[in-house]
Amino acid sequence: MRRSIRRGTRVIALLAAGALTVGLAACSGGDDGDSTSLADAGVDGVDDGSTLTLWTRAPLEKQAKLLVEAYNDSHENQVELTVVPNDDYVAKVGAAAGSNGLPDLFAADIVYVPNWVQQGLFQDITANIDGFDFKDEINQGHLSAGTLDGKEHVLPFVLDLSMLFWNKDLATEAGLDAESGPANLEEYAEWAKAIQALNKPDTYGTATGLNCGGCLVFTWFPSIWADGDEVLSDDGTESLLAGDTAKAVYDTWRDLWESGAVLPSSKDEAGPTWTAGFTEGKVGLMFYPATLLSSTPFDVGVAGIPGPGGGGSTFVGGDGIGVSKDSTKAAQAWNFLSWMMSEDAQVGVLAKDNDVVSRSDLADNEYSQKDPRLITINEVAGNGDTPVAINFQQAFNAPNSPWLTLVRNAVLEGTDTVDADNDEITAVLQQ
Repeated sequence: MRRSIRRGTRVIALLAAGALTVGLAACSGGDDGDSTSLADAGVDGVDDGSTLTLWTRAPLEKQAKLLVEAYNDSHENQVELTVVPNDDYVAKVGAAAGSNGLPDLFAADIVYVPNWVQQGLFQDITANIDGFDFKDEINQGHLSAGTLDGKEHVLPFVLDLSMLFWNKDLATEAGLDAESGPANLEEYAEWAKAIQALNKPDTYGTATGLNCGGCLVFTWFPSIWADGDEVLSDDGTESLLAGDTAKAVYDTWRDLWESGAVLPSSKDEAGPTWTAGFTEGKVGLMFYPATLLSSTPFDVGVAGIPGPGGGGSTFVGGDGIGVSKDSTKAAQAWNFLSWMMSEDAQVGVLAKDNDVVSRSDLADNEYSQKDPRLITINEVAGNGDTPVAINFQQAFNAPNSPWLTLVRNAVLEGTDTVDADNDEITAVLQQ
């Protein structure tokens, strides 16, 4: 596994003109008489019984609630959590930013973080982060996503990785090696077909979201990375999704679709229920969010996402979190962030719940030692990537994006238009 996080000032510069533009009024949230600044916070922040507000998007509700409850149980400060539907989150943040109404703390999909940093939505927490003696162990992809002109603005909130998951019971029933898993994409297809051949009612070999650009970015890009190829040019202005490895990925999924081994509802799945079939035990194996390990109610195997030639990689997603520009309780907000990065939170809350930790020095902990799958997930986290570009949202995640067109043409229609469709992605990236 060769992947490494390649975040840096180049990425931030690309996103400076990103898809989201927030109209800002003033950059101060006003002074209520009890204002504190990050300069007052030091390494630990201020815990004086203040009430803090925090927003997160719905996909990370479970982890956010666990962290907030643990913090509230152990601190004088109290955090009030608001969970916002994923589809409403960007608009809600934009509206609040324009009216100086952002909460004290808010999380953001890592793809949006550089845009919002550029727009000035987060306060500079560089000096505070520099106070950590474990700074170099914090996930560098998330730190870099929030860095602009050498100043840091966010910490990792929750890491979400795409991984290969398989239902061990179904694999065993199909005569497969449930302990090892498929070694490459060809074996992945063989597994899906073998489980499909069980002819169990309402049970399918695999599933995906064929009408969900974000799902496909999250789960198919790693198959390309696993073979050592890239999905975008270094400057983020050219799509490389018509290469031999990428075409092999599409051909594999075309074959799976034609064979009937893909959950039929995958054709129109736009995201909200794309993992439901696997969670319900009705899908044999799929590329799946690592954050769902703890809520998957049966025994699963876990590995990095393989490419046509093998290997394993992951899309390093999840959310970063920072102190908003409007907070007048920045020192208290930092107290939450500082605690969030502590061993008590990373191991005692996240690792305990089978979630990925954001500090590499804590990857091997008392909980991961009990579950080799967690060690696998933590190891793969260091071999993934998070590609970004000026118009990433429009090119890949938006409904009817050219990326969706490419995939649907290649997989559902079997048309020979990959090169032309890839050119359309590049055209959007270069707008």
